[in-house]
Amino acid sequence: MAQSKQEISQSQVQRAGEFLRGEAGLTPSSRVDLGMVLGSGLGEVAASVESGRRIPFDVIPHFPVATVEGHQGAVVLGTMGGLTVCCLQGRLHYYEGHSLETVTFPIRVMAALGVRVLILTNAAGSLSRKFRAGDLMIVRDHIGLFLPNPLRGPNPRGAGPRFPDQSRAWSKRLRELAAACAGDLGIRIEEGVYVAVPGPSFETPAEVRMLRNMGADAVGMSTVPEAIVAGHLGMECLGISVIANLAAGLSGCPATQNDVLQVADGAGTVLRPLIASICSGLARM
Repeated sequence: MAQSKQEISQSQVQRAGEFLRGEAGLTPSSRVDLGMVLGSGLGEVAASVESGRRIPFDVIPHFPVATVEGHQGAVVLGTMGGLTVCCLQGRLHYYEGHSLETVTFPIRVMAALGVRVLILTNAAGSLSRKFRAGDLMIVRDHIGLFLPNPLRGPNPRGAGPRFPDQSRAWSKRLRELAAACAGDLGIRIEEGVYVAVPGPSFETPAEVRMLRNMGADAVGMSTVPEAIVAGHLGMECLGISVIANLAAGLSGCPATQNDVLQVADGAGTVLRPLIASICSGLARM
């Protein structure tokens, strides 16, 4: 009898997780404390991982290959701030042609490694004049304009609730920790609402006005599907956006991917010590 899609998917998750455990020298019973997804231009944050083992996506069983510039496409396993961490240098996107099941596959693999706390980073466009390029924003809430939902389809018993609550998608505990760490480091940071759109085209001025009227502070093309799946799997999530540019209509310049990567690369020098401090804070909790 042929396996169902869900059974095949779970088999793929387990196979990828077992491979990563072997590559990193982890025992079957050991757990990875923290997962991280490093967005556009932010992959160098993984340089803070001690004794890191870097494994390209294309050698991990069933892992798709990242195709977007600024996404290195590798998993880094090691330690940071006293925690065992699994970092994704780059992510997969819906606009690359992947299904949302594929986009969120690495999150499921992290869960198989035992991850219960997840940090999601991204480069985003500001919808508010209170932000400027290079600022950091803690995600307080999100608006998901992705279709379909990444949880669409079978929901086997034990997989998580059929209709998961989203009122606590972004952990208050982690948000407070991130804000405190930023304050200790003298880093300017504010909370805001992140809206995810499918991409890959940047938004029109009319779309920007609509998104602002919906209550969003920053816009990007990722993160929300990962957060939905992570919450469904019982993970606690923290989101940090690097404000890479002002969205269309808020500046006199057209948006380009090169500009986004340049700002994100510079912001990585600020994000790197912040995430290290957050890891140390979590280790003390």
